Amino acid sequence: MTADAQRRRAFWQILLFTAGLLVLTVISAGSVYLVNKARDDSKWVVHTIEAENQINALLLEIRRAESAARGYLLTQGEDFKADHDKAVAAVIPALDKLTRLIGDNPAQRENIEKLSASIETRLGQFVREMDFIRRGEPEKAAALVREIASTDATAAIAKVATGMIQEEERLFRLRTVNSDRSQTLAASMTGIGSGLVVLLAVISIWLVRHSVRARDDAEARLRDANVNLEAVVDERTADLREANNEIQRFAYIVSHDLRSPLVNIMGFTSELEELGGDIFRRIGGLTHVPADGPPPSTGEIALEGPDKQLSADFAEALGFIKSSIAKMDRLISAILNLTREGRREFQPEKIDTRELIEAIVSTLAHQAAEAQAEIHVAPLPNLVSDRLALEQIFSNLIDNGIKYLKLGVPGEIRIRGRTKLGYAIFEISDNGRGIDPKDHQRIFDLFRRAGTQDKPGQGIGLAHVRALVRRLGGTMSVSSELNTGSTFTITLPITWNASNRNADQ
Repeated sequence: MTADAQRRRAFWQILLFTAGLLVLTVISAGSVYLVNKARDDSKWVVHTIEAENQINALLLEIRRAESAARGYLLTQGEDFKADHDKAVAAVIPALDKLTRLIGDNPAQRENIEKLSASIETRLGQFVREMDFIRRGEPEKAAALVREIASTDATAAIAKVATGMIQEEERLFRLRTVNSDRSQTLAASMTGIGSGLVVLLAVISIWLVRHSVRARDDAEARLRDANVNLEAVVDERTADLREANNEIQRFAYIVSHDLRSPLVNIMGFTSELEELGGDIFRRIGGLTHVPADGPPPSTGEIALEGPDKQLSADFAEALGFIKSSIAKMDRLISAILNLTREGRREFQPEKIDTRELIEAIVSTLAHQAAEAQAEIHVAPLPNLVSDRLALEQIFSNLIDNGIKYLKLGVPGEIRIRGRTKLGYAIFEISDNGRGIDPKDHQRIFDLFRRAGTQDKPGQGIGLAHVRALVRRLGGTMSVSSELNTGSTFTITLPITWNASNRNADQ
C-alpha cells in the first residue's frame, strides 16, 4: 500500500470515528432532551387530572354538607349533624389544595377567587342553619333553606366549578397532544440514531476488514522481502567489517610511512640549523677581518645590519619548521595510537568502578591542586567491561574537567552514577568555562576543537572517548552552556557482551 493510500485510509477512519462520535453525541443529547420534555409533558397531564379531581372532590364535600344539613333539619338525627360537620371541615383544606394546584394558570386563579367567595357565603349559611336547629327553631331554619334556594348559591358554586373543569379538560387535551408528540419524537430520534449507529458499524466493519486484508498483504510482501534479509545483512556486515579493517590498516600504514620521512626531515633540519650557524659565523668573520692582523675568533663575532636580520629570519624559519614537525609527529602518534586501540580486543572483567575512578583521581591530584579544584566521587554502579577502555574514558573526561576550569574560580568536578534498565549511567560534571551549544557536536570530531585554544591538545581525546564508548555498546552526550560548566553523560551496559562487539570490529 502506498503512502497516499495509507493517508487516505487513515483520513477516512478518522472521519468515520468523528462522525460516529458526533452521531452518538447528537442522539444522546436529543434523547435526553426529548425524554425530559416527555416527562415534563406527562407531569403536566397528571397535574391537570389532579386539579380536575380536586375540583370534583370539593364539590362532593359541599354536596355532602348540604345533604347532611337537610337530613338533620328533617330528622334531628345526630348522625346527620356529624356528617355535616365532617364535610364542612373538609371543604376548606380541599379549597386550599385546589388553590395550590391551579396557581400556575391565571384564568383559574380568577375562577378560584369567585369559587372561594361563593363557598365562604355558603359556609356562612350552613352555620346559620345549624344554629337555628340547635336552638329549636326549625321553622327559621326551613325559611333560611328556602331563601338559600331562591338565591341559588349552590348553583353559583357549581357554575364556577364547571367552568374550571372545562378549562382543565382543555389543558388536558393540549398537554396530552404535547406529551404524545414528545414521546413520538423521542422514539423517532432513538430509531434514527440506532439506524445511523448500525450503518456506521457496517461501514466500520467493512473498513476494518479492508484494513486487515491490506495488512495481511503487506505482511506477506514483507515476509517475501525478508526471506534472504539475514543473509544479505551478514554479507553486508562482513563487507563493512573488512572495510573497517582495511581503513585501520591503511591508517596504520600511512601513519607509519609518514613517520620515516618525518624523522629524515627532523634530522636534516638539525643539520641545516648547524650549517646555518656555521655559515653566519663565517659571514661574520669575513666582515670583521682587520687589514693588518689575524681574523678574530668565531666565538667573538657579532653580526650587524642586514647579516643580523638575515640570521634572525633564518632562525625564525627553522623554528616554524621544527614546531610544525613536532605537531605532525604528535598527530601521527595519535593516529597510530587510535589504530592500535581499534585493533585491540577488549577483555571484559568485573570492575569496581568507584575504585577505578578514585585511582584515576589520585593520579591527577597534583593537577587538581594546581587548578584549585576538588573532585567528588559519589557511589557508582559496578560493571563487567574492559578496564583499560574505562580508564581511558574517565581519565580523559576528568583531565578535561580540570584543564578547562574558569580562572580565579574554585573548581568542582563531580562524578555520579545510577542504573536503569540494565545500563549504568555516569555523569561527569564541572563548573568550568562551558561549551557553546553550537559546538556540542564539533568537540567529538577528530582533530576539531572548540572555544579558546589556550590549552595544549590535538582534538583527539573526546573523539577517542566516544569511539571507545560505542565499542563498549554505549552512548555519550554533553549538556553545557558557556560559563555554566559542562556535564558529560555516558551510558554503558552493566554487563558487556564481548563476543558480539568484538565480532563487529
